[in-house]
Amino acid sequence: MVVDHEPDVRTSVRQILKISGYSIIEGEDGTDCLKKLERVVPDLLILDIMMPGMSGWDVAAKIKSNTKWKDIPIVFLTAKGDDMSIGMGSIAAKEYIVKPFDITDLKRRVEKILKK
Repeated sequence: MVVDHEPDVRTSVRQILKISGYSIIEGEDGTDCLKKLERVVPDLLILDIMMPGMSGWDVAAKIKSNTKWKDIPIVFLTAKGDDMSIGMGSIAAKEYIVKPFDITDLKRRVEKILKK
């Protein structure tokens, strides 16, 4: 699942990962993500931090506190590249990727998580 309020980011990530054979579910924001999680539990969640309404931090906290979702690996894909955000993100997520991102790096990190 890819959750980002920017349609261009969702489209880019979807196209990159579909080429590698992954099925992608998209979410427009944190609320949309949580609604979709009620229907399907993805193998991985790529999540923006700065979104209108519910931030990625809040979404991650709700996921980690829910017994059905707590084991979903989270990858933060965000423009927040400051040291504090990266440090906090490394605690809440398996990976932390700063936008703009490298396509090869994103694919490598996703494959690494899904192979575990």
